[in-house]
Amino acid sequence: MKKTLLFSLLAVAANALYSQCSELFISEYVEGTNNNKALEIYNPTPNPIGMNGNYRLIRYNNGTGATAGEANSQAMINLGNHVIQPYDVFVVVIEKLDPNQPCPGQECMVDPELQALADTFLCPVYDVSYAMYFNGNDALSLQKYNGSSWNYVDIFGMIGDPAMVAGEAWSDEFPYDGSAGSWWTVNQTLVRKESVQQGVSVNPSPFFNVTLEYDSLPNEDWTRLGSHTCSCLEISVNERTAPVVNVFPNPSTDGRLLVRTSEPATSVQLFNLLGQNVPVQSRNQNGSYTELYAEQADPGVYFVRVNFSDSRSTVVKVTIK
Repeated sequence: MKKTLLFSLLAVAANALYSQCSELFISEYVEGTNNNKALEIYNPTPNPIGMNGNYRLIRYNNGTGATAGEANSQAMINLGNHVIQPYDVFVVVIEKLDPNQPCPGQECMVDPELQALADTFLCPVYDVSYAMYFNGNDALSLQKYNGSSWNYVDIFGMIGDPAMVAGEAWSDEFPYDGSAGSWWTVNQTLVRKESVQQGVSVNPSPFFNVTLEYDSLPNEDWTRLGSHTCSCLEISVNERTAPVVNVFPNPSTDGRLLVRTSEPATSVQLFNLLGQNVPVQSRNQNGSYTELYAEQADPGVYFVRVNFSDSRSTVVKVTIK
């Protein structure tokens, strides 16, 4: 019996170690005034992750309990086929974009500054999906389909927390249910701590202590949204130092990009937000200097991927105006 228990504990520990820096997780939570609501999802791996319709977001109204496969369809939204590049983020904002709607109100427009930070907008119609209409007492989960079932890859809040049925928010003092301390999950921006390397895959119990994995920013503070600092990147750099890559001008006004690398590159590619290869003309000089011409590319955000002979690659986000 003791050997079986020891083996089980070792297996759990090994699985936890393996899962670090290997799966998407929520890196920022924005619950602001009116409809200023957003989530940032981070890729802590050295490889692009294509969501391919296999990731979804679920909201649990007032902490309502449900297992990974039991939430009703109106509570969830599929995150689509976007690709998140290595050590990059994907920002989801609620789709409330009409400036003519009354405010405050359910259709109140998202602040233009927050709109500008979005990679995609979701849930324009509440009756179709209310996943992005979360308030301070709603739990959220990021889930992945493994081919036969949906599994948690990250959980925000506590699913089925009885204190949230009539409560307002989770707070920073025991019992963390809003009855003591300061409310953290309403009218706040929360950023995942740099030391966090994976999502929460087991529902927190008996309480959710938001301060363990998140730092708090004031309401409507979006200065950290659009990028994330994580120790996973430090681990990758320590294991294998990546060559230095500089891309300029950034932003580019005419689709012309100059790429300089500290080591000779084998190839340089340009991808859009969907992970599709964008055709470019290129000229290479000694492997460390490449000119890219993407004159037909539409204005927007792209990724320059530089590949090296030892299977290393470096990705740089660029903007073409």
